[in-house]
Amino acid sequence: MKIAIGSDHAGYLLKEELRQALDGEHEVADMGAGSEESVHYPDFARKVCEAVRAKEAEIGILVCGTGLGMAVSANKFPGIRAIVCSDTFSARMGREHNDANVLCIGSRVVGSGLATDIVSAFLSADFAAGRHSIRVQKIADIESEFGRRS
Repeated sequence: MKIAIGSDHAGYLLKEELRQALDGEHEVADMGAGSEESVHYPDFARKVCEAVRAKEAEIGILVCGTGLGMAVSANKFPGIRAIVCSDTFSARMGREHNDANVLCIGSRVVGSGLATDIVSAFLSADFAAGRHSIRVQKIADIESEFGRRS
C-alpha cells in the first residue's frame, strides 16, 4: 500500500517512528516535517492530502500534538475524509464505516506503541460499503454543495 505521511514539529518524532515501522511493509512517502523546528501544520496536511487526492498515495497519515489541527486542515480538501483517533476501535470503524482515507494522530495524546496499533488497525480495515456507501455519498454531496468553504 502507498502511504503519504507528514507531521508538524510536535509530531515529528512519532512520525519518524511510524514511518520506520511502516517501511518494508508499505511504500511510504515522507512529506515532512524534517525536524522538531517549529513549522505550520496546515502546510504538511496540504502535502499529504494532495498526494492522496492525486492518487500518489492510497492513505494519508498526519501527526501533530493533538491530531486536531491536522484533521481540521485535511478535511478542507475535497475527497478527503480525515479522522482523529486515539484508539484502535475508532481507527477500524473510521475505515469500515466512513471510508476514511487520512488518519490523524496526536503525539501528545498517545504513545508510540498505541500509535503503531492505531495505524495497523486503520490500514488493515476495509470500507464495508453497503449502507455506509449511501452515507459517504451524502458527505460528498454536502462537500459539493458548499464547496469546502471555511
